[in-house]
Amino acid sequence: MISAFANSFKVPELRSRILFTLAMIVIVRIGTQITLPGIDPTVLSQWITDKAENSTSAGAQVAALLNIFSGGGLQNCAIFALGIMPYISASIMLQLLTAVWPPLTKLAREEGGRQKITQYTRWATIVLCVFQAFMLVQSLADPKQNYLMQGLGQTIETMGRPLVPNFGFWTFILPAVITITAGTMFMMWLGEQITERGIGNGTSILICVNIVSDLPGAFIQVWKTYVGGADADPSSAAKLLLLVAFMIIVIAGVIALTQATRRIAITYAKRVVGRKVYGGQTQYLPLKINYSGVMPIIFAQAILLFPTQILASFFSDVGWIQSLSMTLSTGFWYYTISALLIFFFSYFWVATMFQPQQISEDLKKSGGYIAGIRPGKPTADFLDFTMSRLTFAGAIFLTALYILPGITSSALGISASAAQFLGGTSLLILVGVVLDVMRQVETHLLQSHYDGFLKKGRIRGRFDRLQQTGGKVMDSTTLVWLWVGIALIVLVALVSYLLNK
Repeated sequence: MISAFANSFKVPELRSRILFTLAMIVIVRIGTQITLPGIDPTVLSQWITDKAENSTSAGAQVAALLNIFSGGGLQNCAIFALGIMPYISASIMLQLLTAVWPPLTKLAREEGGRQKITQYTRWATIVLCVFQAFMLVQSLADPKQNYLMQGLGQTIETMGRPLVPNFGFWTFILPAVITITAGTMFMMWLGEQITERGIGNGTSILICVNIVSDLPGAFIQVWKTYVGGADADPSSAAKLLLLVAFMIIVIAGVIALTQATRRIAITYAKRVVGRKVYGGQTQYLPLKINYSGVMPIIFAQAILLFPTQILASFFSDVGWIQSLSMTLSTGFWYYTISALLIFFFSYFWVATMFQPQQISEDLKKSGGYIAGIRPGKPTADFLDFTMSRLTFAGAIFLTALYILPGITSSALGISASAAQFLGGTSLLILVGVVLDVMRQVETHLLQSHYDGFLKKGRIRGRFDRLQQTGGKVMDSTTLVWLWVGIALIVLVALVSYLLNK
């Protein structure tokens, strides 16, 4: 595997794609540290320093997850505060509408229809950005009402200084909404550039980088809890080793279940065309156990949390709405309703995206059949029945993975952000994206007659087919100047930091 990483920089095209992707990642990380204009950075810095990292409530789990997805931009009130999530939400909405709304389904099948749907997705992203940015900026007037910024209200009271000194529509709200929206659209453009000129899917790469950026801080918190804390004892080191072993087991389980498939044997009848004989061989139709991926968890969170939090923000003085918001974001009802929604959306996604009737017709046209199953409707019924059982197992896996961070945080007393790497949505996304990137790198290496990451077999990612964009590689001169510009920005930031210290 080490030799595969070394060989990655021996292939000119692959080297250029990797360096370009790394440059875009650095730009994104810089954007998550630039605070919105009008925010008092001293108050924000003091809150981040004094924030209670060992909160184990379910609300803290949700806050930690959303902050991880934004790469820390949410708690920094940065220009990339919303991250790439509005674009993800808009893409999911348009994808579902394309599957269930006939006009969009017809448009997708027409020539140039996909480009129009992509344009609709971008407009929907702007609408979602403006709405979510307005809600976020409005909550900064009274951070106590924002459950994503727990403890900020107490910090403001202690320091006696507001987070936004000049809070007003023209002085802060409008400029901040425009800045956050522009930041999200810029991230969307960076993701498209990575997809075209870099390695991997750009949107997934940006989410993965935001998740990984919180990993060092999580490890430091766990180290302080078990080794550097006041209550640390010799048995704490053993607990830390068990925790690391548990994390490795969870990651291995996620990788295995992410790639697990049920292979259906497809036999093709023999056909004689001229002097050649076609068919007469057996191939396999892979059905993924976790066919829906991370989508059910995202849908469940959107349905369960965001409407109640929006109502809580608009009606901050209504007691029963505040109680309902807390009930649906903590405790027993939070996990129970989340599990039911994950099961529902798992079957909903499979019913929407998996078309057994079309697969059956395609097999019939190509002369393929499943042994012991009649072609046509019986084959479609068999595939539907098999996929339903696989979906049940996948839904159980997603539910267990979703509640694991909360259980781990409560049982072991570690912070919510650290518990996200022991399970949950972030770990599932991280594993899937890393597998996809390694598979694309391996493909480039094999095409250039180098060995891949594995001596035997091939790496399988989350998707059934490798996404090849065919985009142009950035020329070497432009890439060098891009890295020179990034180096100058980092140098100026470092000098400014040292002067302020």
